[in-house]
Amino acid sequence: MLKALIFDVDGTLAETEDLHRQAFNQAFSELGLSWHWDSACYADLLTVMGGKERLAHYVATRHGDAADLRARMPEIHTRKTAIYGGLVSEGALALRPGVARLIAEARADDVRLAIATTTTRANVDTLLAVNFPAGDRPFDVIASGDEAARKKPASDIFDLAVRRLGIAPSEAIAFEDSAAGIRSALDAGLPVLATRSRYTESHRLDGAFSAVSDLGEPGHPHRHVFGVAWADGVVTLAGLRAWHASA
Repeated sequence: MLKALIFDVDGTLAETEDLHRQAFNQAFSELGLSWHWDSACYADLLTVMGGKERLAHYVATRHGDAADLRARMPEIHTRKTAIYGGLVSEGALALRPGVARLIAEARADDVRLAIATTTTRANVDTLLAVNFPAGDRPFDVIASGDEAARKKPASDIFDLAVRRLGIAPSEAIAFEDSAAGIRSALDAGLPVLATRSRYTESHRLDGAFSAVSDLGEPGHPHRHVFGVAWADGVVTLAGLRAWHASA
């Protein structure tokens, strides 16, 4: 029986990545750093999972891992997180097509919802506060950022989400947009549906049982990439249940 849906955040619930990039650049400027991450640079940096880890990788590989810069990383990341939260709160980030619809279908049918992400809890809370009515928290479990010892592609964050849900991995479906995220979910024993995002168009999505451009909306179907195809180009709870029962 399908008991839960588990979502990644960045690139999956919403197209967050370019807003993260903008927030990093603004933080660099405010803190007197001449760094600037363009889209191509950020796409390369996204092979490193987690904002803190991404920043550390950039300092280590582009600036000789200088001790003075390493010491400033907490300050930089804290300022970036605040800037990002402000941008999201201003309404700069909506959920991806089909996400709110599928969440509503799951809630109406008592299918539990969880988040498994490498982003910080503050970023998750801000995104949800902007996109759901005040006081409405659709997710039963949120496993985020610093709660896992290892970032994706390690399975830690999905393992944590499954454990908190109190279910077997085979009783859930994970939603991811990146190769690292898919590996993480698969190693946790979860079947994965992949939705391509702006920064993962070039990723191989091997291992997903279905890959689509987005979850789709009635009248606005998604683009099918490979694997299981969905009626009318829309991923629905009924369709997920039917696939899960036959898998």
